[in-house]
Amino acid sequence: MDLMLLDQAAQANAAENPMATWGMLGFTVILFIVMYFIFMRPYKKKQKEEEAMRSSIEVGDDVTTIGGVVGKIIAIRDDDETFVLETGSDKTRIRFKKWAISSIDTPEKQKKDEKKKDDKKKDDKKKDAE
Repeated sequence: MDLMLLDQAAQANAAENPMATWGMLGFTVILFIVMYFIFMRPYKKKQKEEEAMRSSIEVGDDVTTIGGVVGKIIAIRDDDETFVLETGSDKTRIRFKKWAISSIDTPEKQKKDEKKKDDKKKDDKKKDAE
């Protein structure tokens, strides 16, 4: 019974003010756009950075995998997107997929990555100033 009264009241409001429906629809669209910029855009940006990091690995780099395995890359195969990691004092070799890299621990690589980020921030500031 109460649901029928609510339905009748909603229909009466829509009949009195048809722009209210468009306003609610516009609000919903704006809400989805804001949610995209808050959640999806930073995720995609981080994903691009991770992909660039994984594609820049070289033989001799020290890396940490997502499972916590730490070692040195001794071979890279681009055809199946894998690399061979040598770890431990007994020189154990394990093959991993490139997506399993969590971070590159080689000091030179870290400095280069930090320098690229600093340069990008400076460029962004220059663009904002113009």
